[in-house]
Amino acid sequence: DYAVWQREGVHREAIKRQEAYWLGGFQGEIPVLNLPVDYARPAMKSFEGSTFEFVLDQKSSDGLRQIAAQTGSTLYMVLLAVYTTLLSKYSGQEDIIVKTPIAGRPHADLESMIGMFVNTLAIRNYPVGEKTFYEYLQEVKEASLKAYENQDYLFEELVDKLDVNRDMSRNPLFDTMLVLQNLEKKEQELEGLRISSYASEQTISKFDLTLHAMEDTDTVLCSFEYATRLFKRETIERMAKHFIQLVDGLVSEPHAKLSAIEMLTTDEKKLILETFNNTAMQDVADKTIHQLFEMQVERTPDQAAVVYEGEQLTYRELNERANQLARTLRAEGISSNQLVGILVERSLDMLVGLLGILKAGGAFVSIDPGYPEDRIRYMLEDAGVTFVVVHGHLQDQISFDGYQGKGIVIEEEASYQEDASNLVPGSSPLDLAYVIYTSGSTGKPKGVMITHQAVVNLIHGITDRIDFAE
Repeated sequence: DYAVWQREGVHREAIKRQEAYWLGGFQGEIPVLNLPVDYARPAMKSFEGSTFEFVLDQKSSDGLRQIAAQTGSTLYMVLLAVYTTLLSKYSGQEDIIVKTPIAGRPHADLESMIGMFVNTLAIRNYPVGEKTFYEYLQEVKEASLKAYENQDYLFEELVDKLDVNRDMSRNPLFDTMLVLQNLEKKEQELEGLRISSYASEQTISKFDLTLHAMEDTDTVLCSFEYATRLFKRETIERMAKHFIQLVDGLVSEPHAKLSAIEMLTTDEKKLILETFNNTAMQDVADKTIHQLFEMQVERTPDQAAVVYEGEQLTYRELNERANQLARTLRAEGISSNQLVGILVERSLDMLVGLLGILKAGGAFVSIDPGYPEDRIRYMLEDAGVTFVVVHGHLQDQISFDGYQGKGIVIEEEASYQEDASNLVPGSSPLDLAYVIYTSGSTGKPKGVMITHQAVVNLIHGITDRIDFAE
């Protein structure tokens, strides 16, 4: 009877109006949440997961409830505003979609009916840094109320109507969820027995990340359900600390801009300000990556620099080989900030190619030979690459119609000039070292430009804290 009622008469007209609301809310480009992860995203979505539990203490919980009362919103809306702010700070995105489950029993006659009525709502919010938390919470409140008003429209139909690009490694529209429960946790007693809850290990995660919250008497009990194929446990523990820090900051200053609310803990700020900002360290800011390598060549010319499957090159051999390739690249017109593709398999040649491009003055764009042709084509065209250092048997992968770039075969001796001495520097620390392509917030690869200075600072920041043996 319910299924017939859902598809006929007045209800069907209401569904059409709800469909128009949801389609209007997802016009244009649909964002893909790009959280930093610890492991490469598997090609096929994995549901292996775990859970990390934490608690918002009474002061924080009361502060959230007070904000909800002052703004005429609910605790769920406040938590959603905080959670999307956290996701925005982690991802750098200001267009966030979060899943929320809803009971799907808006009619009184449905309250006692047996059956599964739960529907999924994809709530889209915009945590722009210039908004104050109060302003943003009002937007979250309005978006949530409108979503509740249009909750009868089935999520599966929305996905079909939007015709989103299906990615086997992700869920359509969203990869994260927020759930708030206000179930009472009561200890039950039977004659001769005392019954209490037993915590069981959770080994499944339906999404990349889910925040579960449950109201207790004075506190809010929280847990992150996370995909273990993407995140380490210590990453989620740190994220929980950041969430608590955000809550405390927003409770203390609800009228502050989102961009001004800090999520770093006291220990993290101390580490950054006092340890990472130690200006007494050796100044290497005026060196490029390959200049630092050349300094190491002078110190240990005959030690092994790279080893692969039983083969190796010493620092001197690797340096000379890279110099010879670099001269060939310069003869082809490669200069500072010019992007050069490198399409080679893991090998000694790979290191020769990378160093050779840098020594020539160029910046490399690393292309995985396992990428499909469309992705390789997109990267080469998007980066404007006209030269590609390539293994001979991979040349077909850059021979598609319309591409006018030239391939320099890395294993051919004709690619190496006779002079093996160091070249006059063709780039500065402020010039590009490489461009790395990420998945991008839209699902298309997005190039991120990295300078020599950024890499050198990272290298020095790590090695300065490692006690190397002589």
